[in-house]
Amino acid sequence: MALDVRDSRLLELVDSDADVEQLATGCKFTEGPLWNSIGRYLLFSDIPENKIRRWDEESGMTVFRDPSGKSNGLTYDRGGHLITCEHGNRRVSRTTADGDVLTIASHYEGKRLNSPNDIVVKTDGSIYFTDPPYGISSASEKELDFHGVYRLSPDGEDLTLLVDDFDRPNGICFSPDESILYINDTKRMHVRAFDVQDDGTLANGRVFAEEKGDNGVPDGMKVDVNGNVYLTGPNGIWIFAPDGTHLGIILVPERTANLAWGGDFWKSLFITASTSIYRIECKIEGIAVS
Repeated sequence: MALDVRDSRLLELVDSDADVEQLATGCKFTEGPLWNSIGRYLLFSDIPENKIRRWDEESGMTVFRDPSGKSNGLTYDRGGHLITCEHGNRRVSRTTADGDVLTIASHYEGKRLNSPNDIVVKTDGSIYFTDPPYGISSASEKELDFHGVYRLSPDGEDLTLLVDDFDRPNGICFSPDESILYINDTKRMHVRAFDVQDDGTLANGRVFAEEKGDNGVPDGMKVDVNGNVYLTGPNGIWIFAPDGTHLGIILVPERTANLAWGGDFWKSLFITASTSIYRIECKIEGIAVS
C-alpha cells in the first residue's frame, strides 16, 4: 500500500491502491523536478553529479546540462525560460531562448548569496526563492549572516529580502490564488505561511504545519488546485489540508527531496528521492508550471 491514511479526505486525492512507480535510478542525489508540458519531459537536478537530467517515456533518463552549477530547484518564468537555483555557483540563472545561461540574482547588498535552493514564479513575473547555506563548503565563504527568502521584481531590477529569521529555508510555493506563500524550514521541521501583500512583500507569518519522525525532512513542497499542501518528509510525501490538518503520507521507498506536478492533465506527481525518480497518479490536478 502506498498510503498512510490519517484522514479520509486523503482518499479524495489519491487512490488507496495507487502505485509509486520508479521511473529511473542510478543518480547520486535527485532534486528540483520540473515538468515540460510542451515536450512532455521531466527535468531534474542531480546535485553531486553537477548535472540537470531529463526523463521521458521514450528515451528514459538522459543528460540535459553538464555542468549545471550544481543546480537545485528548477522552474519556468512567465516566458517559458528555465530558471535555475545554482547551488554551486551561488546564483539564480535564466536560460535564454538561444541557450545562454544568464545570472539574474547572485548578490544582496553587495554580498554573495549563500546557495539558492528552491524557487517559484508568481503570475506577475516576480521570482521568490530561498537561500540556505547548504552549498557553502566552509564558513569563510559565507558573506551573509542570515539565511533569507527573497523576491526578485518582474523587471529583474530589485532584489528584496522578505524574511531573514529562518534557520534553513527550503521549499517554497504559493496557494492557488497566490494570497499565501508557504515556506518550510528544514531544521525546525515545520512550514510557515505568510500573507502576500499587494507589493509582493509578506506579512503575518505563522506556523502552518509540523512534521515529526526520521528518514526525511521538510524540503520540496507543492500545492494542488484545491490548496492542499504536499511536502517531503519522514517516509514520503506528507499532505496537509488548507486548514493545516495532516491527511496522510504517500509512502516512498527512498528518502524524498522534492516533487512536481506534470503529465497530460497535471495529475501525475513526480518525486525526486535520493538515487531515483518516482511517479504516482493522483485524482486531483496540481498547479501547472509550464
